[in-house]
Amino acid sequence: MQIETRYSYEKIWSLTQEKDLLKIIAEEVGDADPQGILLYIKDSIKNGKEITVGSCKFRKKGQN
Repeated sequence: MQIETRYSYEKIWSLTQEKDLLKIIAEEVGDADPQGILLYIKDSIKNGKEITVGSCKFRKKGQN
């Protein structure tokens, strides 16, 4: 699954690689488990949801 991200101050969604997703999540949540949060995000967005973690939004590629 391809995941797009967008910070609250951005207007354009960007396709993001998994290693970068983990970095973004770690920056947003600190000491929490980035891998576990990424699994939750993947599970949630597969049905068309948009998830916000801190100031970053995540969605499945192709959603409008």
